[in-house]
Amino acid sequence: MNQQQDQLADLREIRNIMDRSSRFISLSGLSGVAAGVSALAGAAVVKWYFSQHNINYYNDLGRQMSQENILFVLGVAAAVLVLGFCAATYFTIRNTRKRNHRTWDNQSKRLLLNLAIPLATGGAFCAILIYHNLLFLVAPAMLVFYGLALLHSSKYTLGDIRYLGIIEIILGLIASIFVAYGLTLWTVGFGMLHIVYGALVYFKYER
Repeated sequence: MNQQQDQLADLREIRNIMDRSSRFISLSGLSGVAAGVSALAGAAVVKWYFSQHNINYYNDLGRQMSQENILFVLGVAAAVLVLGFCAATYFTIRNTRKRNHRTWDNQSKRLLLNLAIPLATGGAFCAILIYHNLLFLVAPAMLVFYGLALLHSSKYTLGDIRYLGIIEIILGLIASIFVAYGLTLWTVGFGMLHIVYGALVYFKYER
C-alpha cells in the first residue's frame, strides 16, 4: 500500500514538473487587481468627460464625434493600457523572483506570442471601426478580442484565465447587442472582473 502511494506521489510530482515546464505559472493576481483599478479609473475619467461635454454614449458614438473627443478617449485608453502593462510586468517579475523562476523563458515567450496575436488583430479591427465612425462597437470589440486572447493563451499559463476569457467574450457579445451599455460593460469586463479574478488568483496561488 505504501509503495502504491509512493508511486502516485511520484506521478503527481512528475506531472507538476511537466506542467511547470510547459506553462508560465508565475502570473501574479495582484497584476489583475492593478489592471482592474486602472480600468475603473479610466472609465470614471471618460464618464466625467462625457458629462462635461454633454456627450451621449450611444447617440454621439454611433454617429459622429469631434476629433478632439476621440483623441481624448483614445488617450485615456492608452493610459489604462500602459498602466495595466506596467503593473502586470512589475508584479509578475516580483512573483517569479519569489518562486526562483525565470521571467523570460520559452514559456513566457509562448504566452506573450499567443496573447499578442489576437490583441494585435483586435487593435487593428478597432482602428477600422474608428475609421468608419462605428465608435459604439469599439468597446464590444475590445472585450471580444481580449477574451479570445485570454482563451488562446490560457494553455500556456494558469488555467483559470480560460474562464475569465469566456466571460469577457460573453460580455462583448452582449455589449454588441445592447450598445447603449457598451461603456458600462467595458468597465465591468476590464475593471471589476480583473479585480475579482486577480483577488481569486492571489489567494489561490500566492498566499
